[in-house]
Amino acid sequence: MKIGAIVQARMSSDRLPGKVLKNVAGKPLLQYILERLRKCSTFHQIIVATSDNRTDDPIAEYCRKNNTVCFRGPLQNVAKRFYMVLEENNLDAFVRVCGDSPMLDQKLIDQGVKLFKKGYDLVTNILPRTFPSGQCVEVVNTKTFKNSFGSFITPDELEHVTQYFYSNPDQFKFYNFSSGGDYKNVLLVVDTEEDLDHFKKIIYRMEKPHWEYGWQDIVKLLSCN
Repeated sequence: MKIGAIVQARMSSDRLPGKVLKNVAGKPLLQYILERLRKCSTFHQIIVATSDNRTDDPIAEYCRKNNTVCFRGPLQNVAKRFYMVLEENNLDAFVRVCGDSPMLDQKLIDQGVKLFKKGYDLVTNILPRTFPSGQCVEVVNTKTFKNSFGSFITPDELEHVTQYFYSNPDQFKFYNFSSGGDYKNVLLVVDTEEDLDHFKKIIYRMEKPHWEYGWQDIVKLLSCN
């Protein structure tokens, strides 16, 4: 089974424009995500999926300079962008990764992929959410996604890629895994300038490479704020 990670990233964020390439401790947020994904043991390919709008040229250029596969598609219709990625790449399933999650724990991804291989349409950890924001894992069957894509109609379904599945749970075989606690109100995404400041503080408190810190370690570093 060939599984890929698709990282959705754009420069035109409303609250923090250009956030995916904001520099922290000498490297952009996107690099933190990619470094963590490269530590995963359960998938075969990493693809950065950005838009074909010229505002996202810097993302494409970063990928070119750093030997990272980059695909460009529609800006607003993110679901179509994913569909086009799947058409171009022979993936049996994909992990959806958001560009605002530079602290995503790669061990959670490996856990989700291993569960997915037991025969589900979608494995997630947000149904309900018990992990911090920024620790979302979604592993989606490519055939299921393609067969359902024509039913994506609402703006939320087109922008958020997996919304249709959550709106129609009885049609699909789901598996949700839990943190064992309630951390849904802990913010580990970078969506605002304040979030970016918190991320910087966490990174500067680290004494080992960032990918050696799991999500629980990061929550402890955040609590030091």
